[in-house]
Amino acid sequence: MKILHVITRSDLGGAQSVVIALANAMCKDHDVTVAAGENGPMWNALDPQVRQEKILDIIRPVSLFKDMKASFRLRKLYQSINPDVIHLHSSKIGILGRLVFPKSKTIYSVHGFDSIRLSYRKFLPLEKLLQKRCRTIVLASDYDKQNMIKEGITANLQIVHNGVKTPETENNLRIEGLEKFEKTVMCIARISPQKRFGSYLKIAERLPKYAFVWIGAEKKYDNLPANVFCLEGMPNAKKYIQLADVFVLPSNYEGIPIVIIDALSYGKPIVSSDVGGISEIVLDNQNGYVVKNDDDIFAEKIKYILNDAAIYKKFSDNSLEIFYKNMTIEKMVEGYMKIYKL
Repeated sequence: MKILHVITRSDLGGAQSVVIALANAMCKDHDVTVAAGENGPMWNALDPQVRQEKILDIIRPVSLFKDMKASFRLRKLYQSINPDVIHLHSSKIGILGRLVFPKSKTIYSVHGFDSIRLSYRKFLPLEKLLQKRCRTIVLASDYDKQNMIKEGITANLQIVHNGVKTPETENNLRIEGLEKFEKTVMCIARISPQKRFGSYLKIAERLPKYAFVWIGAEKKYDNLPANVFCLEGMPNAKKYIQLADVFVLPSNYEGIPIVIIDALSYGKPIVSSDVGGISEIVLDNQNGYVVKNDDDIFAEKIKYILNDAAIYKKFSDNSLEIFYKNMTIEKMVEGYMKIYKL
């Protein structure tokens, strides 16, 4: 089978993680091409067997000139490889791709509908208009599916849970300075208003005995609390989750974040904002907590988990159970291949 994955950006966000995982898994048995804009770090994470097509005219902002050039390049790419399946990832290329590619071959993955429903609502009419311009719309959570239905997008919706590779423990992995603190709390995310970095710092100030590590900064931050370690984003940052005792994600909106699935794969308890579909994989008082965006509540739940060894073990074991039951890369690939073959 010839499979073409197309995504807007080539950085290392959650949607890109799904593209990397699917392309690298599928290229063993299929002819796989990935097309995207930018010269981002995603390209370096792709298996050498995956054909790469960098289309720099694909950009996130709306630009009539750039979007027309990107459409022309995408049509040329389609003609050159004649894929059996075109898999679109993210809202911008989801719109552009559904206008360019034949409906009968096109699958569209919405990696977090709240980004459209809440933050970019001006594009919602286009989503409604184009909902039948693809074979299937794929969501990663029932939360997103129900919200799409509420907004009048009901055509050919399917759920496929995101998945990640089962991690391997890395020896000699360390972050200098963590040994000074009793426990380590970690978050991996880009620093943006959505991700509530300011709240993370306030939570850290409330729990000075614990180290708070944030991975994903694009610049150096001064005057941080003494227990906060702010590191730049890096390929395979998830490997550092093994150094964490609790994984935390404050956020204003999400789908089901890949980074939380990564944390489950390492058997970590989770404390997260109650947004998107996170409550479908982080179950209160079972493997962590989903809470409202209140710094005091975050601090209280983190302290509760870390102060009780029995609770910690229970939550850790349950995180691993949830991962192996529903969130492995094998289960994600199986789910998508069923849709591809419909």
